[in-house]
Amino acid sequence: MEIEVTEQAAKWYEEELEISSGAAIRFLVRYGGSGGLQPGFSLAIQMDEPEEPAASTQINGITFFVEASDAWYFDDKSLKVDYNSKWEEPEFNYV
Repeated sequence: MEIEVTEQAAKWYEEELEISSGAAIRFLVRYGGSGGLQPGFSLAIQMDEPEEPAASTQINGITFFVEASDAWYFDDKSLKVDYNSKWEEPEFNYV
């Protein structure tokens, strides 16, 4: 599994969450929501520090990661976080 966050998506998180270099954002599995990869589950975000990351990347000094305990959700796919200019927010793609 790999994780990719585009520059535009990273900038959105920086501005919306008012964070800067040194911060860490976890993509975690939550029960419920819509548009998820696994029925009945979706992704959420949380400010957290990596403990046992299954995948991580760093953009502008900010770490974006998925913990090993949530890797099952991706079913051997990678996560690409892109920016949707129509909705003006990040979107998750599984590749």
